[in-house]
Amino acid sequence: MKHVILHAEGMVDHSRNELGGQTPLQVASTPHLDRLAQAGEFGLLATVPENVRQGNGLIGTALLGYDPKKYYQGPGPLEAASLGVAIGEHDVVYRCTMVTLQADAQYTRKGGLNEIKKLGPHVVMDDATAGLISTEEARELIEAINEQLGSEMIQFYPGLGHRHLMVWVNGKSKAVCTDPQVLIGRPIADALPTGDGSDILGKLMDASFQILRDHPLNDERLDAKQKPANCLWLWGQGKAVLWPSLAERLKMSGVVVSQSDVHRGLGIMAGLEAVDGARLAGVGLRTQAAIALEELRQKDFAYVHVELPDEVVYGVDVAAKVKGIEAIDQELVGPLLEGLAKLGPHRIAAVCDSGNVHHGQAGEGPGFFAYHDSTGGTSAENKRRFIEIDARSSVVPPRDATKFVVRLFAKGS
Repeated sequence: MKHVILHAEGMVDHSRNELGGQTPLQVASTPHLDRLAQAGEFGLLATVPENVRQGNGLIGTALLGYDPKKYYQGPGPLEAASLGVAIGEHDVVYRCTMVTLQADAQYTRKGGLNEIKKLGPHVVMDDATAGLISTEEARELIEAINEQLGSEMIQFYPGLGHRHLMVWVNGKSKAVCTDPQVLIGRPIADALPTGDGSDILGKLMDASFQILRDHPLNDERLDAKQKPANCLWLWGQGKAVLWPSLAERLKMSGVVVSQSDVHRGLGIMAGLEAVDGARLAGVGLRTQAAIALEELRQKDFAYVHVELPDEVVYGVDVAAKVKGIEAIDQELVGPLLEGLAKLGPHRIAAVCDSGNVHHGQAGEGPGFFAYHDSTGGTSAENKRRFIEIDARSSVVPPRDATKFVVRLFAKGS
């Protein structure tokens, strides 16, 4: 028996006027996901408690069977695990996101910030991805930052694209920090770090702005009409917490297949293997499905994670989101289901969420699921689809996300 959790992040949405009051999932053609919704149990995920720290990797933590209140410390430590960054018991890992800031006035050649001496109310968050800066360009900037700001206590580590890490040795972890995505188009003053350790964080962010604003690479980006990566935004912090091994608990072998550092880190923290990021970098969805099936030939369990690109999730092009959803269904879900059938009996839980739990639409919840055991039957008269409205109308009560992985391996489930 093979076991799969397929986690599609960023697909849940609210109704859109551009789509005639429908959601992108309703408009998209998703025959393979619809087949899963019709084949077995289908309904809502139990809402993540409000007092749990929010952030990327939260739903994944629950899906792998870990209580987020106890084990989720923010995305920083998960990314560190994926990137192989060694951190001590008392060290704190911060997400270090390259962003584009601008002044309230129009851009000048330096992005409207060349006369600003300190980050404050006159500064606005323009882009939380620094114009989707490339990994190669970002690495050059992070190295410049580490050369000037790095010390025995503070170190910066390159990641992918605009996402990077800062490790603060014996640092403070309880400062209140804000995800830059929620600040787009807004002044940053009220969202700068506050609380324990915020003075140091604020100084580091100010210093990063001074360094990056005048970096030659950003001059080149401005000349090419690209957004400058002119500040490091610190947030998503946490300490590394030891997780009990899921592989040992369920006596199985397992793997995580994801292009996300956070979700590969989840697998490593859970005692699973994680497909090397270099093996997945830039590959298409069909290749990701093929890699997952290749791993499943040797292993009992795969957590397959896919997410819509940032420019789709946070962009205004709703048609692009519909196309992205259709691509996931046709190029990942379809081949994965076809390959699973050839491997023999299997159980699969397909889960989708908004990819943006902490500021989703009211009542949206973290998402919904379809659970299918290939040894069970399918109702030929079932016409439901893998969409929000059908999940909300399901007679199945909301299921606790932390129970899925155990259920996959339960005898007679």
